[in-house]
Amino acid sequence: MITINPYLYFNGNCEAAFTFYALVFQKEISHISKYKDVPKPARNMFQESDEKIMHVTLPLSKETMLNGSDHALAYQEMIQDTTFSLIIHADSREEVDRLFAGLSENGQIKVPVGFTFWGAYYGQCIDQFGINWKITLQSEN
Repeated sequence: MITINPYLYFNGNCEAAFTFYALVFQKEISHISKYKDVPKPARNMFQESDEKIMHVTLPLSKETMLNGSDHALAYQEMIQDTTFSLIIHADSREEVDRLFAGLSENGQIKVPVGFTFWGAYYGQCIDQFGINWKITLQSEN
């Protein structure tokens, strides 16, 4: 089975973002390491400060993990090319509402949650960290 797990880059606020995502998704971060944890011989590979996040993993389900890092150069490249959104397929309207409320807090609502012409219960937002989210529940018909 193929799985796709998003990897998000941040410009110094990765730890705050993943703390927020852990609360919204009601999950626990399974791994977090900082640049200061990199062995000395490999330290020259990185330009980020010691306290920034080198890698973090937040398991969302058995198949899906959200990953991230503070990486200024990769972040700049990511925000220049905003051609992606993360889509969440929820199990209930209540879950759509809960996730949308959490992710849109202090962010920007692009499409308020509601029923669509294609039969989904759907909303779209940009969270406070600049990540595009689509949350949907497909029609049960």
